[in-house]
Amino acid sequence: MDTTYNTAENHAGKRHDRQVAVWLLVCCAMVFSMVILGGVTRLTGSGLSMVQWDPIFGVVPPLDQAAWEEVFGLYKQSPEYQKINIGMDLEGFKQIYWFEFAHRILGRAIGIAFLIPFLFFLVKRRLQQPLIPKMVTLFVLGGLQGLLGWYMVKSGLVDNPHVSQYRLTAHLALAIVIYAYMFWIALGLLPENREDNAAAGPPGLRLLAGLLVGLVFITALSGGFVAGLKAGHAYNTFPLMDGRWIPEVIFMQEPLWRNFFENIATVQFDHRVLAITTFIGVVCLWLYGRREAPSRQARTGLHLLLLAGVLQVALGISTLLLHVPTVLATTHQGGALLLLTLILFVNQRLVQQRV
Repeated sequence: MDTTYNTAENHAGKRHDRQVAVWLLVCCAMVFSMVILGGVTRLTGSGLSMVQWDPIFGVVPPLDQAAWEEVFGLYKQSPEYQKINIGMDLEGFKQIYWFEFAHRILGRAIGIAFLIPFLFFLVKRRLQQPLIPKMVTLFVLGGLQGLLGWYMVKSGLVDNPHVSQYRLTAHLALAIVIYAYMFWIALGLLPENREDNAAAGPPGLRLLAGLLVGLVFITALSGGFVAGLKAGHAYNTFPLMDGRWIPEVIFMQEPLWRNFFENIATVQFDHRVLAITTFIGVVCLWLYGRREAPSRQARTGLHLLLLAGVLQVALGISTLLLHVPTVLATTHQGGALLLLTLILFVNQRLVQQRV
């Protein structure tokens, strides 16, 4: 009788874990979309179109001509209109407004999509006890991300109509951390088949895979500085920069550290070096892992990781050579998150750790 009860309890627990995992993966997909939409918003110059932040009533867009004239009037008082978009008409304003509005609405939708199921699972006792503080942490991080987003926008609403590359990169970094943490938890909750119960991968393979997670993350952040400084619009040749492997002006600013965050040449050079290093790391992991990976899923993940790495390099070079077209640049940003997704999957399958 006890055995039957325990078996039924274990089956229910696995079913609940699967439900929680599916919910988290849906939230991951929404965060992924948020990062993509954020890239489009930035690339289309829409990020400073909404000069007010209203977490509650800001979900309602202008509904009539008078409302549109009011929000447009507020925008006309901003530095971006007065210094960059002077003379823009209402129809032009609407085009950039809708991108930023959609970005903010999606952020709120993610919060609701996370909070309501979390409360449901919590009340129904379908969350493992160790998961509860992790879910609370994710919700708090999501709230901080909203505040950080507004803090970022505010940097472009005073005097200089330019969003700080530091704040933009911090905003991107937190989005990636939320996505990665949520995805890792979800992976640990998914049911594992018999092959997946194989031993963990060899220590060397796990170490390389773990280091590659950090390298992908750092490379993505360097891309944030490239985007913040619009550095992709300079040095539109590859592999040389202004006819040189290393541009002459790479250390022209003082103090030295400023070059790594404020010098367009240095920021782009760093991103190139990090991207190439990341790709070499992906190739090395694939060569090592195709022989030593402990499961079929781990090997499949490695093959997909290599494919994503090749695609990401091609997208990066194409984006640079073509002077940052919106579609390519947005796809390149999404490619970075795809690469991170796959390396996290490979790591989870090598570690075989359940959350």
